[in-house]
Amino acid sequence: MFADLLATNPVIELAPMAGVTNRAFRRVCREASESIRREIGQTDDDGTIYVAEMTTSQALLMRHPETIDLVTFDADERVRSAQLYGVDPKIVGDAVRMLVDEDMADHIDLNFGCPVPKVTRKGGGSALPWKRDLFSDIVNSAVTNAQGKVPVTVKMRVGIDDDHITYLDAGRIAADAGVTWVALHGRTAAQYYGGKADWNTIARLVEHIPNTPVLGNGDIWSAADAQRMLNETGARGVVIGRGCLGRPWLFGQIRASFAGEIVPAEPQVGVILDLMKRHAKLLTEMHGNEFKGCQEMRKHMAWYLKGVVAGTQTRGALALISNLAELDELLETIERDQYLEDAIAKSPRGRTTPDKRVNLPDGWLNSQFMSVREQETVREAELSVSGG
Repeated sequence: MFADLLATNPVIELAPMAGVTNRAFRRVCREASESIRREIGQTDDDGTIYVAEMTTSQALLMRHPETIDLVTFDADERVRSAQLYGVDPKIVGDAVRMLVDEDMADHIDLNFGCPVPKVTRKGGGSALPWKRDLFSDIVNSAVTNAQGKVPVTVKMRVGIDDDHITYLDAGRIAADAGVTWVALHGRTAAQYYGGKADWNTIARLVEHIPNTPVLGNGDIWSAADAQRMLNETGARGVVIGRGCLGRPWLFGQIRASFAGEIVPAEPQVGVILDLMKRHAKLLTEMHGNEFKGCQEMRKHMAWYLKGVVAGTQTRGALALISNLAELDELLETIERDQYLEDAIAKSPRGRTTPDKRVNLPDGWLNSQFMSVREQETVREAELSVSGG
């Protein structure tokens, strides 16, 4: 499946985002992309991979209902793509085997890129590749337990900070383990989501592991950015995170660019308003609760309405919606025949947190290999998981 994709098309992958890339959001992205592809006459499988939210390995093994829901897919999702997080090789391996043996996923991505403190302070996410032996053990355990039945991929950052760079060593370890591809976000953990992604690191990784495909991530806000990343780095595909927030049609625009077609313009505001209604309805159906669905939809309002003339009062009310009728009533007050300014629509969105000190376990940077005490620390951190 992925071999054919890599042989024929640049890969486009939706980056897992906690609280965002659930079934409802993935469906909105698929539908918006398919609409664009129909518009330009593309009828083949577009090969885009829509990855679910990060799932904690231990919570998955404990079958927490919330965690199982994270790896539950709609019947028509072409590739059931799950992302796992963990700091213990055996637990990660067992979680991979569970997903494979119970036919719960078609693709497993390993998270070594998350920079949030609650993850890095346990030695996980973007902190973990610093420990070469632990990183190697986890990746090899995952590949082994996948049994060659589903592809395993790795997502990571450049390093912890400018003084603790890990991506070349980690890329080589992952390639030697037999992963299908390595996705690199061109920022360190310390950069969080601020500053500018360094695409030169992606190009260097492409040269460093020539026999393993590399996907590039970071600062892709438009189809032109995606094409430029491929041209400048030699990457075999792109990973889209914040750029699709409020712009689920971005995947279709990028696929059009990769196919050499004219990239469709940003949609008229009326189309965006209809997508907002669709998204809220899907969230309501997913939760089985109208209030909860609308409550979750609130976070998406500013993203969808970036560059839209809507009025301060309407925006404020949309951030407090509690039912679908209220949403419809408020959206009716927005002029549907507006067009977005390209520069505003394609500008950065989502989190732009500046550089910050990375929270790490005590003594984590003293060595690139695990001490006995650190092994106990990450084991305790893994076993302390009580929810998804």
